[in-house]
Amino acid sequence: MALTGIQIFKLLPKTNCKECGVPTCLAFAMNLASGKAELDSCPYVSDEAREQLAEASAPPIRPVPIGKGVRAAKTGGETVLFRHEKTFYNPTMFAGIITSDSAEADVDAKLKAWNALQYERVGLNLRPELVALKDVNGDGVAFAALAKFIAETSEFNLVLMSEDAEVISGAVKAAGFKRPLIYAATADNVDAFGKIALENELPLAVKSDSIDGVIALVDKLGELGVKDLVIDSGAREVKQALADQVAIRRAALKGGNRSLGFPTIAFPCEMASNVEMEGLIASMFVAKYGGIVVMSDLTTEVIFPLLLERLNIFTDPQRPMTVTEGIFEIGNPDENSPVLVTTNFALTYFIVSGEIEASKVPAWLLIKDSEGLSVLTAWAAGKFGGDDVGMFVKKCGIMDKVKHTELIIPGYAAAIAGDVEEELSGWTITVGPREAAHIAGFLKSR
Repeated sequence: MALTGIQIFKLLPKTNCKECGVPTCLAFAMNLASGKAELDSCPYVSDEAREQLAEASAPPIRPVPIGKGVRAAKTGGETVLFRHEKTFYNPTMFAGIITSDSAEADVDAKLKAWNALQYERVGLNLRPELVALKDVNGDGVAFAALAKFIAETSEFNLVLMSEDAEVISGAVKAAGFKRPLIYAATADNVDAFGKIALENELPLAVKSDSIDGVIALVDKLGELGVKDLVIDSGAREVKQALADQVAIRRAALKGGNRSLGFPTIAFPCEMASNVEMEGLIASMFVAKYGGIVVMSDLTTEVIFPLLLERLNIFTDPQRPMTVTEGIFEIGNPDENSPVLVTTNFALTYFIVSGEIEASKVPAWLLIKDSEGLSVLTAWAAGKFGGDDVGMFVKKCGIMDKVKHTELIIPGYAAAIAGDVEEELSGWTITVGPREAAHIAGFLKSR
């Protein structure tokens, strides 16, 4: 049974050293009880207390690290059914399939195309993480060679897909340094796959044709000592697959079923006849509750909206999405280009910057930190006042980039114009449009 924050606090050293990242041991205990912290963050907890706190510090869904390098990530570790309850922590990982009978040149071309699928958004680099290498002919030599090629020549991490233990074993020897996910242990091969995963300290997927079958496999692997598991319920019909995802998540979080307390893997590639329908099904699994989603191919028109959906779902609902404060160049502006200012609410930034780009008028866009609030809300909350905006313009460095002294402020912040003029002596403060849709026409008419 999980411990409360106060019960955990009694077992902590009570040094208030702050080395865990929070100011007091009590705050750390509360975070530990709610799943927001890990016990390893406390450097002074005793071995005896660590043993007692093991259950309290473990999330109901085990976080499973997959891969090595820049695209290494964790799946699982979730503590709630619904995003609005708290937040989801480890974003769904996307994989594209490559079959073991593919020519190395074709694989190289595909990896380069997939690697180009990287998008800058809110200061983040959005991209798929995995290649699922699928055994289609039982040729262990070819499978291992492709696994090694992918691991050594790309940033992608691997899912090794075969039910043949010998094929998997050879691929692990060739590419195990990349910490691949082994897929999949079944009732027929569970002992052999469990041994490979245990000896190489690799994550292992389990697959059955029912949730009860999954539980039996998980329990058996647990007895063998394999801890990092990923679940595939085996359903390939959309309605049943969704029902299984919800049932597994609910059993782990609400029912305390440790045998189902693991992330899941889903295969839209086996549920649809074309990549567009795969994308639609994949979007469902991003929301409910796929830890890894495997596609037959990765294309811009499908993966980009999925990455945006993932970004929106796996953000803290109590913290608005923001962009970094500073100066943004839009369309190669020069010393005579207009200067606009707005808040750092991500949606505001993307809408405003998009309209400026659409106008074809090069401009400087100043983004002021408003704690993620929109213009009107930030002004009402005192986060976008005239004095603050004026001070920001002075300190941001824009005066070294332009010769003119005109600042365009949002129409909804017209009330701050006088205070900005007082702070920016000699500057002309122009009130821009209220609606972003009118920015293009406003800039073109100047």
